Amino acid sequence: MWELFWRFLALGCISFGGPAAHMGYFRTVFVERLKWLDETAYGRLIALSQFLPGPSSSQVGFAIGYQRAGVPGGVAVFLGFTLPSFLLLFLLATAGGTLTDTVYFGGFVKGLKLLAVVVVADAVLSMYATFCKRRLAGALCILTATALLIVPSTAVQFTVLAAGALVGWRFLRAPETPPGGKVRFSWLPLTLFFILLIGLPFLARLSPDLDLFSRFYQTGSLVFGGGHVVLPLLQQTVGEVLPIDRFLLGYAAAQAIPGPMFTMSAFLGAEMTPDHALIGALIAALGIFLPGFLLILSFHDTWETLARKPGAAGAVAGVNASVVGLLLAALYQPVFVNAVFSPLDLSLAIVGFFMLRVLRLPILVLVLFFAVAGISKTVVGF
Repeated sequence: MWELFWRFLALGCISFGGPAAHMGYFRTVFVERLKWLDETAYGRLIALSQFLPGPSSSQVGFAIGYQRAGVPGGVAVFLGFTLPSFLLLFLLATAGGTLTDTVYFGGFVKGLKLLAVVVVADAVLSMYATFCKRRLAGALCILTATALLIVPSTAVQFTVLAAGALVGWRFLRAPETPPGGKVRFSWLPLTLFFILLIGLPFLARLSPDLDLFSRFYQTGSLVFGGGHVVLPLLQQTVGEVLPIDRFLLGYAAAQAIPGPMFTMSAFLGAEMTPDHALIGALIAALGIFLPGFLLILSFHDTWETLARKPGAAGAVAGVNASVVGLLLAALYQPVFVNAVFSPLDLSLAIVGFFMLRVLRLPILVLVLFFAVAGISKTVVGF
């Protein structure tokens, strides 16, 4: 558990770029370097996270921790990966914007956004080589990326993933895949998920803290796609309680720091409860993350078992191919367009890609390289 905590804490300090980049970081560390799971098993976790509401990258991390050390392992992963961004956003809510207004911090962020381009590009290439060996799988990848680039929306995302599952079930079956054992479904976390979803609005009137928890729990239960998709639901969550300029400040800060964007809830919770800001931040963060983790616990074992059955394995193969397309689309928007603004930026990204893909340098070396490059660019004025 300690290893899970500190490894994800380290990732939480450098994981800029949103869910797609996080998936790339996780893959580099836990599939390539540590070999805690293979490419196929990792692909199944990504596919599962795409079909469930909640923060997709945090759900994948929670699932990795759950596989390694049960529920305590998942909790250790959540605490480690979320703590850096939680603290930064809480401090921003309570101490103002002076922490993030310095030129050095801005340069540091710009540099690590370029690192996100490198990591996501590497993940797309590696996952394409693994999941798109057949022409039909490659076609699913390209069609998914094309659809999401032309019409980027949650509805399109679900449509292409469902289509990928259907095509895979019909045409990408893997008869050689050994059938899984008995399907094990975890009813307790799913029951708790629905009890909280239905019951919390009735309990919210009992106290302001329960009302706050209910608001963010409803948001975490209903948002599919994670990342930027959570913005409109969060705006509905805070309603008239928070001025729009403070809401947008929290949103901008959440994009500028590492870790999951769902930790914007810490900023909002602290802002909405100024008399006990830390308690409010904790309640809001727990509320928005908890539904996704309960659903992972509910479906994880079932998904792992079904994914080994021939028909389901074909469906998962189709979904995995579509997920590669999803990451390919995310490589452009939001990762590339928010990081590369000049030929120098692109040149740095190419150099970083060579360092990661060819020289196989550790992520920490790339973090230092891009941090120095970003700060230098900002100070000099390029």
